[in-house]
Amino acid sequence: MAQGVPAGALTPAALKQTLMTNYIDFADAGANSANWAQQYLPDLMEKEAEIFGNRTISGFLSQVGAEESMSSDQVIWSEQGRLHISYKDVFLTANGGTATVGTLHFNAGTTDVDGNAVTASTAGACPHAVRAGDMILVADADSVTRGYVTSVATSGSGVANHAVTWKRYDGGNIASGSLAENQDVTILVYGSEYAKGTIGRESANKPQFKSRTNKPIILKDKYEISGSDAAQIGWVEVSGEEGQSGYMWYLKASGDTKARFNDYLEMAMLESTKAAAATTGAHQGGNFAGTEGLWAALADRGNISDALDGSPSHIVALAEFDGIIAELDKQGAIEENMMFVNRNVALNIDDMLAGANGGIGGTVAAPLYGTSYGVFNNDADMALNLGFSGFRRGSYDFYKSDFKYLNDASTRGLINDALTTANTAQITGVMIPAGVSSVYDQNLGKNLKRPFLHVRYRASNMESRKYKTWTTGSVGAVTSDLDAMEMHFLSERCLVVQGANNFVLLKGLAAGAFN
Repeated sequence: MAQGVPAGALTPAALKQTLMTNYIDFADAGANSANWAQQYLPDLMEKEAEIFGNRTISGFLSQVGAEESMSSDQVIWSEQGRLHISYKDVFLTANGGTATVGTLHFNAGTTDVDGNAVTASTAGACPHAVRAGDMILVADADSVTRGYVTSVATSGSGVANHAVTWKRYDGGNIASGSLAENQDVTILVYGSEYAKGTIGRESANKPQFKSRTNKPIILKDKYEISGSDAAQIGWVEVSGEEGQSGYMWYLKASGDTKARFNDYLEMAMLESTKAAAATTGAHQGGNFAGTEGLWAALADRGNISDALDGSPSHIVALAEFDGIIAELDKQGAIEENMMFVNRNVALNIDDMLAGANGGIGGTVAAPLYGTSYGVFNNDADMALNLGFSGFRRGSYDFYKSDFKYLNDASTRGLINDALTTANTAQITGVMIPAGVSSVYDQNLGKNLKRPFLHVRYRASNMESRKYKTWTTGSVGAVTSDLDAMEMHFLSERCLVVQGANNFVLLKGLAAGAFN
């Protein structure tokens, strides 16, 4: 049955903020007779109960990255391309089944191994790096054929995509064995061959310049209290994440504002995305252009997997995890990786490791035992502690940590809970390579070693906008005739994600999906 709110009880609020209705009013002579006019002193529990524990979520970026200054409206960096030459979806023709000469066409849809288009619509610069004299592997779904490039079109009908003419090393027809014509194939250059006394290469391959860019955004916040309220003492002893304590309520309110702003500095670096175009008519007449956050960078050029989502068996989970390792092998193969995951994925990893090392599965006659307790110094008792923090699989070391931002009911945990079905917007974790990358910084004009993930903040010799806070008004030191105290917070920063191809973003995808 419906229950009413008793007199003198607290009234819930839609927003997490301090209101008159949030606290007991001892001046209210209600049904509970809790009136300060009476002669009996109430039993006051002055200490504010911290029912949500540590409410802040920041600290992720400080564990995996670094902070550096910048003195420009944007940061530009370059990243290495792949060293070897290979292409996918190259169209193969053979001029009939008896032809011993084949042609490889770099048409629309042809890409390099990373999915970048390599086609050219006009007879301009050659869009690919295959040259006459190259030895190539030509693969379809059923076979691998070794061939020799005899020429690359520079005129005639094939010049638009610089078609490649080749022959098989076994001397057979192009469309023989398992290899069929008029289909897309994958090719790999594995060397070259020249006869005695011949001239050298007719052309040279040059590395392709690839640059990335991002721009900082300005974040602001503010706290304000009147001069009278700043001088008013309360009966609640407050405390907070910023170390504030005492009986002045404004200490708590100002500390909460600062703690929330600190979290915004990290949340903005995770969730932000660039606007399609700088939009006018924004707040205070300015523009908003956005900035590239971590999720946006990984969605654009990182790896996306649904591994360890749901509640798989330890065998299925291990197979899914091996799929991630196989993808890492195709990228930078960085040995150490840090995993920041939500509770569901963290428990699935614990179950996976427990199953691999604890003999879970199989039958009584043929139990499925794990290979070893090597991660735990071969100590079975240590392995029984299911809160694993690190493990090794193949040639990789992985370190797992809970990501509070993905669990907290007032941050991403709330958003993930709203997505009741598997959805690409549901972020369950992220895998970040440890160590540093060597990149060329165009602003500084030299190669630098930096963490793969780091924050750039705006600063110069005269001004640092990494984290600014200042107080105005007439409370304390008088700076204006305003009978109040205003605390201002400001930061200007952006995130740099280098080598995003080595990151893995864990999301709620269809079963077995990997992008």
